[in-house]
Amino acid sequence: MKTKIFFIGTLAALSFFASCNSDEKTNDGSSSATITKDEIIKNSKIDASIDDVTNIAEDQFSAQQNVTSKPSGPVKNFLPSCATITTVLTNNTWTRTVDFGVEGCTLENGNTVKGKMVISFSNDFASSTQTISYTFDGFYHNGKKLQGSKSIVRTVKTTDLLATAHPVFTAAIDMTITFDDGGVYTRKGTLVKEQVEGFDTWFNWDDNAYLVTGSSTTTFPNGDTFSAEITTPLQFKASCKRSVAVKGVLSVTKNGATAVVDYGDGTCDTLATITKDGVTEEVDLKK
Repeated sequence: MKTKIFFIGTLAALSFFASCNSDEKTNDGSSSATITKDEIIKNSKIDASIDDVTNIAEDQFSAQQNVTSKPSGPVKNFLPSCATITTVLTNNTWTRTVDFGVEGCTLENGNTVKGKMVISFSNDFASSTQTISYTFDGFYHNGKKLQGSKSIVRTVKTTDLLATAHPVFTAAIDMTITFDDGGVYTRKGTLVKEQVEGFDTWFNWDDNAYLVTGSSTTTFPNGDTFSAEITTPLQFKASCKRSVAVKGVLSVTKNGATAVVDYGDGTCDTLATITKDGVTEEVDLKK
């Protein structure tokens, strides 16, 4: 009888320790059905990186277009003066290599970049549609290493968001982002970025404003899939010097859980509200 009691007690202990180990795995980052504030902030940091590199590529297209087909004069570019640009024309294709150096440069929005971006596009600026492609060479954004490729189709047209013909950038994203803690994230998706203000004043970047729609999927290091869809167009203002939207709504899902991120009323800040499980809290999405 004593032997039986001891055996049952041993099973109970093993069951207890197994339960503890299972809980520890969840706490250590295994898949769960809860969307955390930290995950939304991580996702926002990836968004900020993609926004900046998109702006760099678009700026280099505009800069070459202005030199080639528009009057000369003072130009307000997106890039800081510490960036070195090498331009080559081969078989009617412009290639602009932007080198931010090994020490890096700080953009006007406060984000830091280092390494190189290589941007290419056609020399046919009379065309209403252009494809801008870019790749990375040892490129880092706020300490995160960016790898992969991206293409942007630039079209001048009218849309539901603006009846006046304006530049519309449709970006295909397929990138790997490695954070400085070693965590590897993959991002795939499509974004449509419409320049709704400032497209007539090509010499001044600061008056540009954009509305962004689209969706993306981010795979986290633990295998969780974080899906995001813009349900109300995100608004960006170059004058705010921010890589975070100042207005608009993003819906995110992960393992059946959902959350809504509201970027506010257009005020130039990095604040947003997160609503999940009926509870709303404010979060700062700074770099």
